[in-house]
Amino acid sequence: MKKIIVPVDFSSHSEYALEVAATMAKKFKAELFLLHMLDISDQMISITEATKRRELLFFMQLANKQFEQFIDKPFMKGIKATPVIKHFKVFEEIDSTAKEIDADFIVMGSHGTSGVKGYFVGSNTEKVVRTADVPVLVVKSKNASFEPKTIIFGSDFDVENIKAFKTIKAFADIYKAQLKLVYVNTPNANFKSTPEIREQMRLFLNKTNLGYDSQNIIVFNDYSISDGIQNLADIENADLIAIPTHGRKGINKVLAGSVGEEVANKAQIPVLTVKI
Repeated sequence: MKKIIVPVDFSSHSEYALEVAATMAKKFKAELFLLHMLDISDQMISITEATKRRELLFFMQLANKQFEQFIDKPFMKGIKATPVIKHFKVFEEIDSTAKEIDADFIVMGSHGTSGVKGYFVGSNTEKVVRTADVPVLVVKSKNASFEPKTIIFGSDFDVENIKAFKTIKAFADIYKAQLKLVYVNTPNANFKSTPEIREQMRLFLNKTNLGYDSQNIIVFNDYSISDGIQNLADIENADLIAIPTHGRKGINKVLAGSVGEEVANKAQIPVLTVKI
């Protein structure tokens, strides 16, 4: 991991993300790219080109000054941080910027279902999770010493999730974290017996060729998948939730609909999403 994007709107939540990204940058010897979206109103789009250029220059100078203050923090010492200023749709711009600079990771702040709104918090977090091709780590609160030791991996354990699982397993190994695999069983048409689920998870692990410890397989019963993942994370005192997604095509078929986005939006601990 050499390049990490941190969307920045200068709020406290983007500062939380920056601090976590800084700890990762030190661990991986990575460079941070701080992405800010200019507040361009519809009125400005309709003005003359000459006036627009002057306005853009003013906003860019203002953003650069805010960047200087924003990164002037002890935890940023010794870290290379490059400001990136854009002025298009937030969730599209993050993904295109990741491709442009060949980024490996996105770390972004979110207030989730409550708190002040900003460019990179709330509903836009769900859009980034849905559209990003690179892994996205969503941070909700201050976490000065990000060092996950227990990670919950929620999945339907279909073979299409193997690549995402390997990415998450490699991430867990770097932090020497315990990775717990969870299948949430719900009272609906997809209900399976515990032996059926455990056999499906065993076959999944065999196909990964990673020799994973089956003692960390968990079948958890709850009324919904998203609640089950979050409730188990609370019970296990997990530091991180990890979920595979289909990206633009939606969450995988057991993590149906917007479940993965719900977890990223509602969970209070960091959530890592990895595209299948």
